[in-house]
Amino acid sequence: MPTVLRWNGYRFYFFSNESGEPPHIHVDKGGNTVKFWLDPIGVARNIGFAGRELGVVERKVQEERDTFLEAWHGYFNNRG
Repeated sequence: MPTVLRWNGYRFYFFSNESGEPPHIHVDKGGNTVKFWLDPIGVARNIGFAGRELGVVERKVQEERDTFLEAWHGYFNNRG
């Protein structure tokens, strides 16, 4: 489960067995979790984050999108 970024108590990561899915990032904090698709950016599933906090996290995903995509492709393209 590669962690790509830790920021303000949030953990941004993906699971190592998700190569069959489109690029995405999971974000956890305080028992809440959200999954964002990266191309285009959108919420796939949200459990627990209120709208305002979800907006903060989504803005961070937008800022770091290129980093997350690079990590995703670097990880899954180098396995096998």
